[in-house]
Amino acid sequence: MSLTVTEKRVKFRALHKQGCFILPNPWDVGSARILQSLGFSALASTSTGYAWTMGRPDYAMTRDAVLEHLSVLCESVDLPVNADFESGFAEEPEGIAENVMLAIDTGIAGVSIEDRQIGNLSQLYDQAESVNRIRAARSAIDQTGGDVILVARTEGLLIDSTGIKKAIDKLVAFADAGADCLYAPGVGKKEDISAMVRAVAPKAVNVLVMGAGLTAAELEELGVRRISVGGALALSAWGAMVTSSEMLKAGKFDSLGGQTSGGRLNEIFSTFA
Repeated sequence: MSLTVTEKRVKFRALHKQGCFILPNPWDVGSARILQSLGFSALASTSTGYAWTMGRPDYAMTRDAVLEHLSVLCESVDLPVNADFESGFAEEPEGIAENVMLAIDTGIAGVSIEDRQIGNLSQLYDQAESVNRIRAARSAIDQTGGDVILVARTEGLLIDSTGIKKAIDKLVAFADAGADCLYAPGVGKKEDISAMVRAVAPKAVNVLVMGAGLTAAELEELGVRRISVGGALALSAWGAMVTSSEMLKAGKFDSLGGQTSGGRLNEIFSTFA
C-alpha cells in the first residue's frame, strides 16, 4: 500500500483528534524504515539526529539541506512525517511563511516552529514576535490548501525549568494564532502537563519524553495527544557506536553487532526494495 501525500496528511490530522500516539524520531532513511516496520503510525524528524549524521552539531544545518532531508524522509516511508523545522530558518514573519511553503512542498504532514532566536539560541523571541511568526506559518499552510498540522513550540522550559506559567501563556497565544498542536519541551510534572492540556484545549498537546518517568498510558490519561522523543533514539544509536568503538580500540569485540542481527535488518529493508 502506498499513500499519497494528501492521504498521509489526512491520516496525520486524524491522529490528533482523539487518543494518544507515540511519534518516534528517525534521523535517516534506514531508521525511518525500521520504525515503519515496527508499526508506528507516524514519524517526526529530529534536527539533532539529522545534524549528527552529517557530523555537525544541532542547529548547524542549512535550510536547503533540511528541506532535502525532509523530502528524502517523506519519500522513503508510507507514513506521515512531522518536520522539526527548528526556528523556521528566518527571523521575520515573511521569511517564515516562505520557508514553511517550501517545507510543505517536501511532502510533510506536520511542521514544528520554535521560538529560539536565530543566531542566539539561548534567547527566545518575545511573545508578540513569536505569535506573529506562528500566524505567518498558519497563513502559509492555509494558502497551500494542504492539510498540514502546525505545531508551535516554546523552548522556554529548556532555558528556565521554573517558567511553566510563562510557557503555558505562550502556548495559549500560539493556539489563538492558529497552531493545531502545542509543544513545550521540558514539561514533566503531572500537574504542569495537566494545566497545559487544559489551557490550550481542545488543541492537541505534544510532550517530549526525556527519560524514565511517566508512561504513555499516564500521559494519555492527562490528555496528551502525542508523545515524541526528539534526538533520544539517535543518541542511543550513536552512544552504542561510541561504546563499541572504544571497546574495539581496546582490542575487545564482545559488543559488536549488539542485539539486532544483520539478517533481521536485511529482512526489514528487503520489504522496501
